[in-house]
Amino acid sequence: MGVLRQRMFGSQPRSSHARVVEELGSAIVTGEFPQGSTLPGDPQLLERFGVSRSVLREAMKTLAAKGLVRAKSRVGTKVNPSEGWNFVDSDVIIWKMRAGMDPEFVDHLRDMRLAFEPAAARLAAMNATAEEIVNLFSIAARIDNPEHSRESVAQEDLNFHLAVATMSRNPFMRSVTTLIEAALAVSFQISSPALSPEGISRCASQHLRIASAIAARDPEAAAAAMREVVLEGADRAREALGLDDTH
Repeated sequence: MGVLRQRMFGSQPRSSHARVVEELGSAIVTGEFPQGSTLPGDPQLLERFGVSRSVLREAMKTLAAKGLVRAKSRVGTKVNPSEGWNFVDSDVIIWKMRAGMDPEFVDHLRDMRLAFEPAAARLAAMNATAEEIVNLFSIAARIDNPEHSRESVAQEDLNFHLAVATMSRNPFMRSVTTLIEAALAVSFQISSPALSPEGISRCASQHLRIASAIAARDPEAAAAAMREVVLEGADRAREALGLDDTH
């Protein structure tokens, strides 16, 4: 989560191309350039970013690949409606997180996780190696530390879920988890339990239940335990963001 954390909290892209993509993409997602609007022309953008025309052109291609913009002849570059944005792209997710999460986004993330994480846990119970199970118990044990900061407990929480996806032995499952890793990282930071011994202990116990079901080779119990963790995490995220508790 280190790279994602740095990008979420202010590190700057190194190349001119990355800087233009970062600043322009963020401006689109946060609404500086509203959906359906036409971006400023090349002269204005070149002046704004101080880059060459070739760098700007490549940046526009990158943003188009993320579903944010489309070029229209004799019109210019239009901002796409959000329905066309690629929300499994880590950049788009990070920009959306910076813009602020709303109830709909929290619920969509919850539903996405419910669609594949219990299935990943079910597969892990059938396919995990003994060594992987030992490692999973180790991660669960590391969660149970009353000295955690919100960031450090989120890191271990994320490590646990990524490990389960890997243990599923389904390359598509692991790839999907990687694609939304940015969203999971920030969601876990938001929804990590209140930093009290009781909150940390409960979080560790829930993850230990998943690990125990996987170790017992009980696919249904593993899936049920994972579902419980995802639902409770979503509820904590809504509470932390001051959202209502309706689903």
